[in-house]
Amino acid sequence: MFVWSLLTILPLLVAAAPASTKEEAIWDRLGNLSPYHPAPVPSGMNVELPGDCKVEQIMYLGRHGSRYPLASELVYIQNLTYKLGNASAAVARAKLPKSMQFLKEGYRTTLGHDDLTAPGRLELFKHGVNFRLKYPQFNATSILAGGQDRVIESAQWFANGYYGRTWPNISSTVFSEIAENNVTVSWITPMDTCPKWDYNYGNNATIKWGSIYLPPITKRLNSLLPGVNLTDNDTHGALYACAYDLAAYDVSPWCDVFTTSEIQNFEYELDLLMDGAFGYNLPGDMGPLLGSLYVHTLIDRFSNSSAEPVYLEFGHDTTIDMALTALGLAKDTPPLSATGPVNPNRKFRTSTQVPFAAQMLWEKIACSSTFHGPQIRLVLNDAPFPLSTCAQSKTDKTYGTCSFDAFVAANNFSTSVTWGDSAWNSTCGNPGF
Repeated sequence: MFVWSLLTILPLLVAAAPASTKEEAIWDRLGNLSPYHPAPVPSGMNVELPGDCKVEQIMYLGRHGSRYPLASELVYIQNLTYKLGNASAAVARAKLPKSMQFLKEGYRTTLGHDDLTAPGRLELFKHGVNFRLKYPQFNATSILAGGQDRVIESAQWFANGYYGRTWPNISSTVFSEIAENNVTVSWITPMDTCPKWDYNYGNNATIKWGSIYLPPITKRLNSLLPGVNLTDNDTHGALYACAYDLAAYDVSPWCDVFTTSEIQNFEYELDLLMDGAFGYNLPGDMGPLLGSLYVHTLIDRFSNSSAEPVYLEFGHDTTIDMALTALGLAKDTPPLSATGPVNPNRKFRTSTQVPFAAQMLWEKIACSSTFHGPQIRLVLNDAPFPLSTCAQSKTDKTYGTCSFDAFVAANNFSTSVTWGDSAWNSTCGNPGF
């Protein structure tokens, strides 16, 4: 039975790898639309803790796995395919480079929208297996998911990997949901109960950046496809097709169409969107305020000796970005600019912070000699993430740790805020419920 099961899943594991060299080059450069990949380990840091240290408590936040495009994004891809289909004669006459020969056969899309894809399911299943192997000393007794279909399904696939064949028998007692709406206070979607929050803070920035980087790409593509008359929106659709074909099928012919710098500009657009709507480019203290609900919850749990040893929770890329903003991590000075130029050394990078199936994992650690007193560490997408706001020693910087007391002191803003208090309402407005 075990051998049969292993043989059954091996093709799926092989299929999780991108198909071509060019796709491997851009596999991790598609911002928050990147398929899951481990983050690079910062120079000089150790992934493994010292031998005298042990993890005593864990708070895990997972993003849902790879998904189909949002309905608003799918429109760009569909409109592109309609235009190419209507201009099939012009495409047939065009002298296209090898990377665009696929257009001669006609490009069609069968992408759905919003839901988890097959690679997305596999990402979360593997995360569940790997978590069980990494922390065999723990036995999680609860899983919490934000109340959106792709989040719920992702949490369930993680649970299948973590619990195995016992999951169907225990799911009703282990699994719970928290609503994602404007009347449920939640650290997973805190912006929903912040009336003054507006997604367009980020969207407006991407419109500005798009007006700068898209026209040169459109001009280049039109020179190769005379008579098709592509617009900047069509170019945007082709970039989305690259990302979402990968998310759905692990391969996309569109990815080979773009140069490295063009993909980097698309990545920057996605960084601007997330930073503007869920990060440091929100007005005033709104970014740190929204993320404070998560950080406050983290500190409360790690301060409580009777708290659960393991928390497994599932949400969105936005949850992670707001938490990082409240923590003062991945912060750029000056802030990311919607008019460029692209900063290749920027700290706020959604490709490494929040790819599909991202994992924000917090460890509370006890050591017999390396450290004195409880320590905390952030492992973000399988790599230690420097806690620059509270790290005090060379050893801290080597392992990505800091003392829990120093961490609490560094995050006094988050612990001073409570949902609905004067600080919250002065920034967000009073929800009125």
